[in-house]
Amino acid sequence: MQRWLAVLILLFGIIGQVRADIRTEQISQLSVEYLKGEGRVNGVRLGYRPLEFHFTTLPLLGDANMYLEASSNFWQYGQPSQYQTNVALALSPVLKKQFANWYGKPVFWEFGIGVSMLTKREFAGKDLGSHFQFEDRLGLLIGLDQQNSKMLAIRYMHYSNAGLSSRNPGMDFLNIAYSWRF
Repeated sequence: MQRWLAVLILLFGIIGQVRADIRTEQISQLSVEYLKGEGRVNGVRLGYRPLEFHFTTLPLLGDANMYLEASSNFWQYGQPSQYQTNVALALSPVLKKQFANWYGKPVFWEFGIGVSMLTKREFAGKDLGSHFQFEDRLGLLIGLDQQNSKMLAIRYMHYSNAGLSSRNPGMDFLNIAYSWRF
């Protein structure tokens, strides 16, 4: 738990030190993702991003964006005739930074830690410890157009209660995502 607390303090400390131009943009962006978890766990994730913040000079990062994403995750486990399901609702602030261009397309990394609520505490043969989980992500994105209104992403996501419960096995996912603004 101390490691997550340190990361949150660092993230909010960086944002708290910003004395630069911050532009808020109302956007309507959807994300559809396929999730592949451990063993026979897979699912779908739907995300909605209503806001994006643009920072012109963040300490250590320079020009970067942060977006707020609300999401619904639908997980399933097991054989088709006996699927076990779980739903996670999440809210995450995500920091996004362009670091390269690939064939003229912008490439970004992203990092975020949010909160989520699971409908079932026991899933895929695990006692996850609590319905409350943290949603951590690390991803690579590529813009498909110059306005970045359409993007492809690959993400690693981890769900964990960060030691708030004595049981904390966590759940790991590798996601492929497509997002678009409308």
